Amino acid sequence: MNIIYLHGFQSSPLSIKGQQLNEYSQYISQCQVHLPDLNCRPDEVIQQLSEMITSLDQVALVGSSLGGFYATQLAEKFNIPAVLINPAVQPWVLFRKLFGVEQLPYFVNAQWTLDDAQLITLEQMAVQKLQHSENFLVLLQQGDEVIDYREAEQFYAPSSFVITETRGNHAMDNFAEKIPMLMAFLEGYYQKIIF
Repeated sequence: MNIIYLHGFQSSPLSIKGQQLNEYSQYISQCQVHLPDLNCRPDEVIQQLSEMITSLDQVALVGSSLGGFYATQLAEKFNIPAVLINPAVQPWVLFRKLFGVEQLPYFVNAQWTLDDAQLITLEQMAVQKLQHSENFLVLLQQGDEVIDYREAEQFYAPSSFVITETRGNHAMDNFAEKIPMLMAFLEGYYQKIIF
């Protein structure tokens, strides 16, 4: 299985959760973790990841925050499994709330500045209703200080597998404890197809 980890906004392939997942996968011989850099325009992210997905066999996605939004769009498009960690359901709304008109365009790095046109792109690419809701495991924490967990609960429940914990935070500091569970979910998807 090939797992693509989709990091969040202003994160990187060196994110703690991505590294924890990669480290865990070293013990599973048939699992390869890919850690692409998603610090670019949303349309470029989707194109890059679509090309990666079509070039690999047995692909699964794990996405955090904005990466969870991207994972949702791609899992729906390619009908593949995805684990979402405190996903952003409507990142265009979130970014407008966080940055406001006065901070847009928002400088992220030398290669990428987030502007209003990209927020419109995010809104236009968003699926309105899940067609493959059984493909999703959604991990939420009520203590998320960035995103209201209830937005994801409303969007993904009742037909996706949603686990909501009390307390916690946006980074989901106890993610390492959840890796065996998410690996079982992703592997179970492909075992169903094989058998």
